[in-house]
Formats: sequence, C-alpha cells, structure tokens
Amino acid sequence: MTLVAVLKETTPGEQRVAQVPETVKKLSGLGLRITVERGAGDAAHIADGDYERAGASIAPSVEVALADARIVLKVQPPNDAESRLLRPETVLVSFLQQKADSALLARLAALRVHALAMERVPRTTRAQSLDALSSQATVAGYKSVLLGASLCPRLLPMLTTAAGTLTPAKVLVLGAGVAGLQAVATAKRLGAVVAAFDVRPAVREQVQSLGARFVDVVGIGAGSETRGGYAAQLGEEQARRVCEAIDAELGDVDLVIATAQIPGKPAPRLITRRMLQHMKPGAVVVDVAAESGGNCELTCVGEAVREAGVTILGPTNLASSVPLHASMMYARNVSALLRIFVERGETRLDPKDDIIAAMLVTSNGAICP
Repeated sequence: MTLVAVLKETTPGEQRVAQVPETVKKLSGLGLRITVERGAGDAAHIADGDYERAGASIAPSVEVALADARIVLKVQPPNDAESRLLRPETVLVSFLQQKADSALLARLAALRVHALAMERVPRTTRAQSLDALSSQATVAGYKSVLLGASLCPRLLPMLTTAAGTLTPAKVLVLGAGVAGLQAVATAKRLGAVVAAFDVRPAVREQVQSLGARFVDVVGIGAGSETRGGYAAQLGEEQARRVCEAIDAELGDVDLVIATAQIPGKPAPRLITRRMLQHMKPGAVVVDVAAESGGNCELTCVGEAVREAGVTILGPTNLASSVPLHASMMYARNVSALLRIFVERGETRLDPKDDIIAAMLVTSNGAICP
C-alpha cells in the first residue's frame, strides 16, 4: 500500500496545509495510507486528532513522515532539507514556482523525483477539478475586498439611519479573471456600486451577471485573449487606450481591486503615479498582482504606500490568510489529481496523459520542458 506524506509548511507566513480530514478519508478509499507531519494543520486550525479520526497517522517529524513515503504533498515547494530526504521515484505534488527556483528543480531531477507543479494544471474541462490557481484566486479575490474595505474611510453599503442616509462606496475591479470576478461578487454582497474592466470582451456577460457595470474600451477586441482563455499582452496603442479609460473611472471610486495578470509575463501597468493624483483622498488600491510586478506603478510587495492621499497595498499570499477554506479547496484539487494516477493503491504515472504531461517539471532524472 502506497504511503502518502502530508508535510507541514515551512515557508514564512504560509498557513495552508495540503490535505484536510475530509480529503484524507477519500484518499484512504483509493487504497492509500496517509501520514501527516505533526502540527501540519495547526495554522489552518486543524488538529492532529482530526486527521487521526479521518484515518491518517501522525509522524513526529519530517524525517519520519518521509522515511517510506512514495507520494509527498505540500502547498509550497519543499525546502532544502525536505528535498534531500525525498527518495528516488517519489512523486512530489506542490506549487513549484519552477521559473523562480531552478536550483530546486535541478536537485529534484538529480534525486529522480517525479515533481508535479500545481500551477501547471492545464485549462481543460477534464482538469477543472484540479485547478488550484483558480481555487486559490477565488479566496484571494474575496479577501482583497475585505482588506480594502477595512481601510476605506467610508462604508461600502448604502445605509439609511436616524442620522441620515449614507451613499454606497464605489469599487472598480481591474481584471475579471477568477480573482476579479470573486472581488466583484464580494463587493456587491457588501453593498458597493461596482464596475469592472478586462481586456477580454468575452467576460462582459460574467461581470454583468454579477450586477456590475463593464468598462468598455474602444479598439480592444480580437487578439486580447489567448487560446487558453487568459488575457493577452496588448500593443502600445491599445495599452494607452486602456489607461485612458481607467483614468476616467478613477476619480469617482473609493476602492480599486487590481487583479490583472498575464501568465509568464509581468503584470500589466494599469495605474500610473499621475493617475493616482485624480483619485479621492482616502481611496484605497489593493494590488492583488503585486507579486508579479503589480498593476499600479507605486505598488511595493508586502507593503502599504501612500501617495496623494491614496493608500496602495501590495499584499502577498492572500489565500493563506483564509487558511481553512483555502486548504480545503487546495486539498480537493490535489486529491482529484491523485485519482488520475493512483490505481488500487499503486502509483501509475503516465507521461502520455495530457494532464500529467502538462504538470511534470522533473521526471526520470531530467527537468521537463
């Protein structure tokens, strides 16, 4: 029976865990034996006893957890000590940030580890249940609005009180992908007046179905979306028109949630220093794209910047700030992946499977393209 090890996260600030008791039960049903490193779920408010009641065993250390493990599950990439404990032919599943950590990939390849990167799940119908980027973006979009609302000098909903009526706040969401659409939905639930922009005309109906206004830009259409459904990089003239349209909106909004990103490229610059001068004093920008360069010119990763009375936040790892539900969603993504390559308790990793082929970053002693 294959042993699956669920490790405690060591990355500073990471509160998620790769499996929750609900999914441990499901994996046990596949004929897998699950061991969880002691305290792995503590930051997500999941006790060791909860895992034990779900059928897992608790390992007192990472060394014990990995001693006989054939499948290793994490959220963040393994650290140096963890990676050196992996046995040859082990299957590692986690976010791997392969473009940022070539040394880790070289080490995993040398150890003959089969590493599957959760950020490389293909955008196909069959792979939807594995899409961890989308599940975690859902959490990030939700939390970004709460973060912005907590700093906004006005309430988001319209209120009629004995002291008179308070008008609702106005929220502008830049980028209507998964995070952006969740931000739209959350801001609407909180009672704000919401508008959203995206370079892809196809998302107009999704924005409007949530009760928000779609910001149109003349001359943006064909070519603004990749074959995979992501936003494409715009030409100089199109980018200028986009900034002009956003600038025209900024003067009247209280909160901006910026989520626009382009896979494999720096986030598009949508708000310049000059444009911030047109915003209301006290307005807030939450730049969810901070880690990929930011949509705002003044965004600083992990910091709050103030310019012309506007607060610009560059939060990191927002999904981790809602660790229980973020872990639950990620764990379901991972367990769906395991159902593809585990059969009667045995690992059968087929490199010809379209999902496995897309996700493999190291295998058979080499780094995969």
